[in-house]
Amino acid sequence: MGKAMRHLAWLLLFGMILAGCEEKAPVVPVHKEKKEAPGTVKIGFSMDTLEEERWVRDRDLFKQAVEDQGAKVLITEARGDDALQVLQAETLIAEGVDVLVIVPYNAEAAAAIVQKAHKAGIQVVSYDRLVRNADIDLYVSFDNERVGELQADAITELVPKGKYVYIGGAETDYNAHLLKKGVFDVLKEPIDRGEIQVVYDEWTDNWLPENAYDNMKEALKANDGDIDAVIAANDATAGMAEKALEEAGLAGKIPVAGQDAELNAVRRIVQGTQAMTVYKPINILAEEAAALAISIARGEYIDTDKKINNGKIEVPSVLLQPTAVNKANLDTTIIADHFHTREEVYE
Repeated sequence: MGKAMRHLAWLLLFGMILAGCEEKAPVVPVHKEKKEAPGTVKIGFSMDTLEEERWVRDRDLFKQAVEDQGAKVLITEARGDDALQVLQAETLIAEGVDVLVIVPYNAEAAAAIVQKAHKAGIQVVSYDRLVRNADIDLYVSFDNERVGELQADAITELVPKGKYVYIGGAETDYNAHLLKKGVFDVLKEPIDRGEIQVVYDEWTDNWLPENAYDNMKEALKANDGDIDAVIAANDATAGMAEKALEEAGLAGKIPVAGQDAELNAVRRIVQGTQAMTVYKPINILAEEAAALAISIARGEYIDTDKKINNGKIEVPSVLLQPTAVNKANLDTTIIADHFHTREEVYE
């Protein structure tokens, strides 16, 4: 082959390499460009964890609600790792989602996700848990302060005077702070009157039930088992508090409050070892969040009459109302709504 021909061959090969690189180069789409192009709305759903029953329900219900409206959903689970959640969110952004819906593991660290999404022109909806110190576009949840109020109302009715234990949620979850505020807003007056003493008050690291168990064991030891009531941040922590009480021979003797209406918690209510739970119809939350996310993707105006301060802005919010459930009304609430079947509850 002559020198000129070899030169031409190298040029052709170099051109082919460049063309191949261009085809594989990653492109991060911009929200506005996606809206102008026809096609299916794509929603990203970045979840903290699927360790608890309720979050598996949220995932399945949200997915179904999005698909029922003819949209597509991409779901990731961070397994309680804030760095992994940021990385997964970046992947969803690169996949070209129109709106990013996020259940933050760490309310503060998730602000970085909001910034990255906004830089790509993608709006962000905070699902059930509020992202702190970020320009969140919308917050959809239940009224978490009200959840705490319902817990405290129920327990103070059963135990108007005595020694209380509070097993909180994860300190990194802003919802856990809202729940606690609701509880202590109700407890303030009886505490001030000296009728109630909070003899133990601790967060549960990462919402892990085994940490709640350790907390309850510590509370029992510190008070020589002299405890009159327990308020736990959710049903998973309530279940482990109940386990510690059972080991101390106190199961069913001390009222325990939880939230989420998990199946095991409802069964404990029937058995008399948990006093109450707070029922939050997750199907309504998932359907509402899905509909709102799709509306945002389509450029429709979202009108909300409530705002929640997240440390940076007043976030437009849609807050759904929870319901206190005990043995007397679980048939007309949880079972009537088909949240759990009668056969499951009364096994």
